[in-house]
Amino acid sequence: MIFKAIEFAAKAHAGQFRKQSLIPYIFHPLAVGQILLENGCSEEVAVAGVLHDTVEDTSTTLEQIDLEFGENVARLVQAATEPQKSHSWEERKQHTLAIIKTASKDALTLICADKLHNIISIKEDLARQGESVWARFSRPKHKQQWYFESVCTGLNDRLTDETGAALVQQLRSEVALVFGEHGE
Repeated sequence: MIFKAIEFAAKAHAGQFRKQSLIPYIFHPLAVGQILLENGCSEEVAVAGVLHDTVEDTSTTLEQIDLEFGENVARLVQAATEPQKSHSWEERKQHTLAIIKTASKDALTLICADKLHNIISIKEDLARQGESVWARFSRPKHKQQWYFESVCTGLNDRLTDETGAALVQQLRSEVALVFGEHGE
């Protein structure tokens, strides 16, 4: 099922690139799937990791995900999907924070892996390009910091099993490296 998901996501994200870069977008969902597999998650969770942005960023529907990969994968993808881009950045981020309060352990693990890869990518871009990286985002650095720290707090309160706690700790460490220990 994982190879089918990779092929599906590669087709869905064909021609897309990471924010203002020449990095093909497919590298992000593949990295999320890899993080999940490396942390002992089930194949369904890893598949959802590979597919997590298809509904949000392509013409793919949850119904297609359900039909191709099953109801559980579709439910996990839905948990990781922000509302349409017509909603404000703040509304979309508040939606994710609300999901974190009620989502299943598998959905939380997927969200954590997604945010972990995002912050690692930002850290790598900061090392190469410096503070100019923040200009590519629709909100400034302090808003990004608020969001990542809020995600960490929410996940820390809910992902308490060994695997989840380890992922949250890695996310917290990366967030601290990018933004400073206490917003410094």
